[in-house]
Amino acid sequence: MISKKVKIRLLIVLLSGLFILGSLIFYAYAQTWGKTELEFRIHINEELVLQSVYGESPTFVIWIENPETRETKTIFVTNRAGVDDWEGKVDVPTALPKWDSIRKKEIQTEPTDINIDAVSGATPKPGYFITRVRVNPESKWICWIEMNLAGDYNENFPNFDKISKKTDEFGTGQPAIVYKTNIEAVSGNIVIPEVIGMSVLNEQGEVIQPLEGITSALNVFDEITISAIKPKPKIL
Repeated sequence: MISKKVKIRLLIVLLSGLFILGSLIFYAYAQTWGKTELEFRIHINEELVLQSVYGESPTFVIWIENPETRETKTIFVTNRAGVDDWEGKVDVPTALPKWDSIRKKEIQTEPTDINIDAVSGATPKPGYFITRVRVNPESKWICWIEMNLAGDYNENFPNFDKISKKTDEFGTGQPAIVYKTNIEAVSGNIVIPEVIGMSVLNEQGEVIQPLEGITSALNVFDEITISAIKPKPKIL
């Protein structure tokens, strides 16, 4: 037989546990109440990755821009570009030219807030990749994605150009592709970004150029959606 005192102690422990659990659940829901996230969902084409010279998933970056203030915020960037890890090369300016200018601007305007290490991640393997960012409900954003698959040579962008007698020094292959779209952070909104050009820095300092000679690079990301969603509560 369990004594009365033991029963009371067990009851106290049970009630304490329920109270703590209830507090955690309340806190988790309170943290997400009235909040909105933008979810970026990308599918990387494995076949095209394997067809490239290096067989490595593409280098890419995602950032958002306030259409009124033009302030930007980097959401995710693959590790090589984020920490300049190019296996022997100090820099690969042809990898993500558009974002390179964005990063420099972010560092200059908000040196204490920008932390590329915090948003850098291992290059995702082919398949689905998902990342999210918390934003104010009903806020409006311009969403950007820039992608380059190294070594995806074609007739227009060969490894060795017979006319200029030059080799593709950085193994860029086809230039980076730039995607762009607008979204309002209202739960349920879903948009599909469009390709607005290729990312090439010319003599005039312009970065985004009309598509010319691009083939397979347009299909490396064969599915992209950006959704406004309600964040899921996390107890732990």
